[in-house]
Amino acid sequence: CGMYRFTFPENEKSRIQIDLARRVGGTSTLQQVKVVDEQTISGWMKCTPEGGGWGNGDGKADYTLFFYAQFDRPLRDYGIWRATIPDDQTRKLEDVTSPGYQQIIAQAGIKKGVTEEQGKHLGFFADFPTKEGDRVSMKVGISFVDQEGARRNLEQEIPGWDFDRIRKDAYQKWNDALAKIKVKGGSDEQKIIFYSALYHTMIDPRTYEDVDNRYIGGDKEIHASGDFTKRTVFSGWDVFRSQFPLQTLINPTVVNDMLQSLITLSEESGKGYFERWELMNAYSACMIGNPAISVLADAYAKGISDYDIHKAYEIALRTSEQSGNEKLGFAVRSDAIDSGSAGYAVGNFSISNTLELSYTEWCMSRLAGMLDHKEDQEKYLTLSGSYKNVFDPQVGWFRARNEDGTWAEWPEKGRLEDSYGTVESNPYQQGWFVPHDVEGMIDLMGGIEKVLPDLISFFESVPEDMMWNDYYNHANEPVHFVPYLFNRLGVPWLTQKWTREICRRAYRNRVDGLVGNEDVGQMSAWFVLSAVGLHQACPGDLRYEITSPVFEETEIQLDGKYATGERFRIKAIKYSEKNIYIQRASLNGVPLERCWLHYDEIISGGELRLEMGPEPNTGWGV
Repeated sequence: CGMYRFTFPENEKSRIQIDLARRVGGTSTLQQVKVVDEQTISGWMKCTPEGGGWGNGDGKADYTLFFYAQFDRPLRDYGIWRATIPDDQTRKLEDVTSPGYQQIIAQAGIKKGVTEEQGKHLGFFADFPTKEGDRVSMKVGISFVDQEGARRNLEQEIPGWDFDRIRKDAYQKWNDALAKIKVKGGSDEQKIIFYSALYHTMIDPRTYEDVDNRYIGGDKEIHASGDFTKRTVFSGWDVFRSQFPLQTLINPTVVNDMLQSLITLSEESGKGYFERWELMNAYSACMIGNPAISVLADAYAKGISDYDIHKAYEIALRTSEQSGNEKLGFAVRSDAIDSGSAGYAVGNFSISNTLELSYTEWCMSRLAGMLDHKEDQEKYLTLSGSYKNVFDPQVGWFRARNEDGTWAEWPEKGRLEDSYGTVESNPYQQGWFVPHDVEGMIDLMGGIEKVLPDLISFFESVPEDMMWNDYYNHANEPVHFVPYLFNRLGVPWLTQKWTREICRRAYRNRVDGLVGNEDVGQMSAWFVLSAVGLHQACPGDLRYEITSPVFEETEIQLDGKYATGERFRIKAIKYSEKNIYIQRASLNGVPLERCWLHYDEIISGGELRLEMGPEPNTGWGV
């Protein structure tokens, strides 16, 4: 629900108008509006793939939004506008923004005093006589279930008309939410960036049910959630990397809700597997991998398990069996061809598919082990090594394979060739993604003597502004774990150096403050964790890498349902802008020589003290 307050000049016809066809990325395809009484309107907008929307319709989102809106003064002068859309008119984004379509809209007819209307392009308007400074308020409840749900949502969430109180309450609720991480020190600019990022991480996955717990399921029927909150917007390929590892610390109930939501969607839709990119029940098949299995394995290992884990395991198993390196081709893009039991993927995304699925097959093995499914554990542990099958010693890097198993032609630019066997990356960027078997990856690449200089060059080749580039491309997700590889290679001071560099250069308080898309909280979650100084680099493995904190002090408020401690603090001793390197560390007063913490050490509460200095201590954390 929401409330608006409009301040008008003196005018006989101060107007509020509502474009019911308006939709991000396209148009709603059918609308209805009704004047319920002298202060209330209601209606709905049907949003189908035909009208574009997410992915210009390719995301397959198909839903109806119901609304119930009230004004704080009577509707005396109102009406609708309606454009006649030809039956054969296509209405994707490129269509509705074209001059021809806009001309159709410009010729919309206006009907005054109409109390109910339905059509393909509708709008509602109300005129009010106002004096200078007069205010007109409107409050709106929405529902994805039905009209009655929209009304009940509004009545329960905004029962009155005190705009200032509602604004104050919303402000306080956000303050409480953002107080889950408190920071001291640093500049005002750094704090603005940090809390803006933290806010971004708390937008999705969003509530997708009414105040009475009803929601529309994957079968388009009405269900009740009961003991969890139904949520939507699971941008799996993005958010398994940083967003969900962050939420397991500060909002574990949200993680539990999202997993339960994916489980119920799998059942209600009849699909029987986990979707990798879900929006309002849509199985979009967007991106690659099986990220829900990563989120599930990580959450369950952390004790976040208020769902039927055995049911979740069976769904995860079907997901892996039908869309994994053993048998690729189920609910994936058309160019991802069935590779049988070859242990690698072929087609345009051969490298990316094989590497990302190798990781989620490791997650599957981990989950099977926790549930004592020994045979599955061994099977998927073996499959998690599939990444080795797309490494070509002849070129010294990961290489795409053809359907017959032969190597695809090596491009002129080599591993810098964009989209060569990869998704939104090049082989140089995607090739570092073996988070579950770093030692095996190093051996495959020729040993640490070869890997370390290559990795250093990977970062040193990045442009100053860190915008889209062929090397460490923070603008997109495939490389987001890579700065933490230095910890695993025995040179943690380089993790400290580069995470601080990325925080400084890739996140700014201005209109182009992010070097890439927010991607449903992932870009900001990476910053939050890195700025705090703790980032998981292989979800499912409960190791959180330690790096150089941006702030002098950080306090993480822990959830008593899932944590034994109340809060965890990180203190940077001898903190300054120049002192970015960790000299020594202690955990709860005991010297700490390793460059990582276990999740259990964090949720037990306590204090991590990091003594900082201007030069690397090459003896700490190695």
